[in-house]
Amino acid sequence: MATPMSASRFLQRLRAEGVTVVEVGDWEHHNRNHVGPWGPVHGVMIHHTVTKGSAATVELCRKGYEGLPGPLCHGVITKDGKVHLVGYGRANHAGLGDDDVLRAVIAEKTLPPDNEANTDGNRHFYGFECENLGDGKDPWPEAQLDAIARVSAAVCRHHGWNERSVIGHLEWQPGKVDPRGFTMASLRGRVRERLK
Repeated sequence: MATPMSASRFLQRLRAEGVTVVEVGDWEHHNRNHVGPWGPVHGVMIHHTVTKGSAATVELCRKGYEGLPGPLCHGVITKDGKVHLVGYGRANHAGLGDDDVLRAVIAEKTLPPDNEANTDGNRHFYGFECENLGDGKDPWPEAQLDAIARVSAAVCRHHGWNERSVIGHLEWQPGKVDPRGFTMASLRGRVRERLK
């Protein structure tokens, strides 16, 4: 059972990991806590946005859209490797996923196939949206991949988790494909190296 970091501690941890942070509006208090709990937290979830253009991507993730109000994550990682903080607390990023996957994340074991959508992920995961078209062709610059590893490591370091606490949306919810364009195994390898 892990209690979420305070917003100020989250910011400190990201900066200590060498992340370039951009604070967007009143991100510390922008959340969906009125519709359900935030925590206990058990891991970090990585997504791609299916968008192009950093400013528009950040705005979309901050505000959301009809049928899915923002924030849609805690941080937006743009192509240049900057992390734009758009919300803190419960965010509309994970949706319903597989309880067996959650148990594996908590135990830091190999993930089983995600074949159910019966568990509220918005409650249990820190979420980062990464600017990418998600078509398997849009490149992932090294600065962006490095930032994804750094934010993941920052959260894991705070909670005493290892790299198995970092998952992709595609590993959580049946039918999801994000992030597409790199493997979660390669990302977890980067996180493992950072945590040494």
